[in-house]
Amino acid sequence: MGLEQYQGDMNMCCRCSCCKFIPMQKVMGPQFSYACPSIAKYNFHAYSGGGRLNIASAMLKNGFNYTDKLLHVVYNCQLCGACQVSCNYAMDMEVLEPITEFRFKCVEDGKTSPALDKAVARLRKTGSMLEASGRRGDWAKDLNLKDATKEKVDILYHAGCLSSYDKDAQKLAKTTAQVLQKAGVNFGILGDAEMCCGSRAYQMGYRDDFLKQAEKYMALIRKTGARTLVTGCADGYHAFKVLYDKFNFKKDLEVLHTSELFARLIKEGKLKPRRKVNLAVTYHDPCRLGRLGEPYIHWQGKKIPGDKFVFDPPKPYRRGTNGVYYPPRDVIKSLPGIKFTEMTRIMEYSWCCGAGGGVNESNPEFSIWAAKERVREAIATGAEAIVSTCPWCEQNFSTAIKEMNSSLKVYDIVELVARAI
Repeated sequence: MGLEQYQGDMNMCCRCSCCKFIPMQKVMGPQFSYACPSIAKYNFHAYSGGGRLNIASAMLKNGFNYTDKLLHVVYNCQLCGACQVSCNYAMDMEVLEPITEFRFKCVEDGKTSPALDKAVARLRKTGSMLEASGRRGDWAKDLNLKDATKEKVDILYHAGCLSSYDKDAQKLAKTTAQVLQKAGVNFGILGDAEMCCGSRAYQMGYRDDFLKQAEKYMALIRKTGARTLVTGCADGYHAFKVLYDKFNFKKDLEVLHTSELFARLIKEGKLKPRRKVNLAVTYHDPCRLGRLGEPYIHWQGKKIPGDKFVFDPPKPYRRGTNGVYYPPRDVIKSLPGIKFTEMTRIMEYSWCCGAGGGVNESNPEFSIWAAKERVREAIATGAEAIVSTCPWCEQNFSTAIKEMNSSLKVYDIVELVARAI
């Protein structure tokens, strides 16, 4: 592992700028054509996917000369993967992986962001990056849920840090549990024993902290005997489904997002949405449920010597096309009374909400700027509400909408399901 293994990919970059925009075939006009929030905000090539590859490649050759400006470029990236999928529309090369490794290198060399250091220090001390009052399992009081550490369950529900500790987001965990109870699902929770999945530590560049967290948490999950883990957090889904698989922690654990489980339960007739939800909505694809949520591809091979960038056996690339896109849409469309309209940038080409990659903690102004761009895109559809499947996205949108004095509403998909049943 390390930045060096991606030298060939970084040298492949021809500065075509495809990483900055959604593919031309998907562009509907000048207003919503950018893919990358960083380049759209700072408008200088260094802030694009290709720009970061160019810088990392040069530093590998000439030495790592860290400056404040360089670190601003490195840390003002949500690591949302939009550059990767736009580049891979026509190219075979890794973009997001070397950018992530570049951040790991900065952390290893002690070139970190004070805000991110603070968040990770909190994780090491308390087990969560959030400033929290109360106990992790307090959200489940009076719900009479099974304790998966003591009772046998088929499904383990992971609420996640935000839905456990944030007073506004706790309603998502509560509502999810109530919906699963109504469907007769044999599930349980870990309550106070639940842990942070480590996803955001990974995004911030603290790989070792992520690995320690993942190893510890998977040991606990295996003790429960649960074969399926369900979460409503896109960051958590990406951690369990992709990162835990990448680093060989996941094994045979089935990982589902709540929207996938809801779609399955509706199809089986165990959830019956009958009440009308008279609302015009649009849907936001979270980065780590969508393009970054597709299964990890294990590949071992070598580069064939010569001028061509060719591998034996052929190397497959994760292009974002196999993320979780249809289950949430199927659920939304199954709700009586819903009027559903898509935004311009959807599925693997969705615009980031701005909350990922540690940007929410280190540069909240930029984080909310990105959320406002998405809110404007949602408003352009004529929708009354933007629906998503990640509490981090929904928190960012709510803040942006408040600052914009907009009347747009924000819902998690579970809130609409609960209303319909």
